[in-house]
Amino acid sequence: MPWRETNNPYYIWLSEIILQQTQVKQGLPYYEAFVTKFPTVFDLANADESDVLKLWQGLGYYSRARNLHASAKYVANELKGTFPDNYKDLLKLKGVGDYTASAVASICFNEVTAVVDGNVYRVLSRYFGIDTPINSSQGAKEFKALAQELIDKKEPAEFNQAIMEFGATQCKPKNPNCGVCPFQGSCIALNKSRIGELPVKIKSAKAKKKYFNFLVFISEDEKTILEKREGKGIWQNLYQFPLIETEKSINSIAGFNNLLEKHDILKNMRFELSLYNKEPIIHKLSHQHLYTKFWVVNLERLPIEGVSIGKVREFPVPILIGNFIESFNF
Repeated sequence: MPWRETNNPYYIWLSEIILQQTQVKQGLPYYEAFVTKFPTVFDLANADESDVLKLWQGLGYYSRARNLHASAKYVANELKGTFPDNYKDLLKLKGVGDYTASAVASICFNEVTAVVDGNVYRVLSRYFGIDTPINSSQGAKEFKALAQELIDKKEPAEFNQAIMEFGATQCKPKNPNCGVCPFQGSCIALNKSRIGELPVKIKSAKAKKKYFNFLVFISEDEKTILEKREGKGIWQNLYQFPLIETEKSINSIAGFNNLLEKHDILKNMRFELSLYNKEPIIHKLSHQHLYTKFWVVNLERLPIEGVSIGKVREFPVPILIGNFIESFNF
């Protein structure tokens, strides 16, 4: 991996933020795109947020991109481009927690601070036979303390990268290659046939169902409407088509037409309505599942100022909207 061939804190920090909640194979092209477009922290700091979000499009968890941009501005403007060189100060960067601070501090500055990610949790819980849930506050403390006790004091960077790689390639979540594992003789989970049980994780609450209906306006002068999402909810500062959320899925054009006639944006206007996708597109987020339909609204002119259809692809949008734009062939 390119971020394993450098100790530049900007590149290491960038890679670690991208790889939060993201597999390496998915994150790699995004990393390469970011270092190409923003080769220094100053380039990233001086970019417009919309450009950062557009480049991030498809990675999800967009707060990471906003935090990335905010931290780049802080490093560039307040710290004159010099990254914090220790765990404690790295934690002051927006979006940086224990894992990222430990990774950057050890890899870039050889600080003896242990990294604990999903791979490390898995290796330690299996090898030592630990039942403490890894997504509990007690588990976070226990595994961090254990990793800190085990870390090689002379080679902290090598140790951290090695145990993460071991978890990713050897002690995998499913079908780990225990037959050739150098720790097979002393691994508690293997010797007690508990590989499939560890690590323990508290089950999260069942995801809520939401029903999204996007209005895809098409005017005779080839314009549409995009809205910027405000507030602290999902997709903050990304763009979407006007949205109507309903309590259940609406399957008939007549039923949705009745709903639209009561909607302010189309009051006293003539329009033709068609349903783009009969079956809802299910977009799964960590805490909610979005059952989504796209309704195409053809009309003579837009009720408000719109954007040229030819410019739709320039806006940063959630991957759900981006996939529709591709399939609709704007």
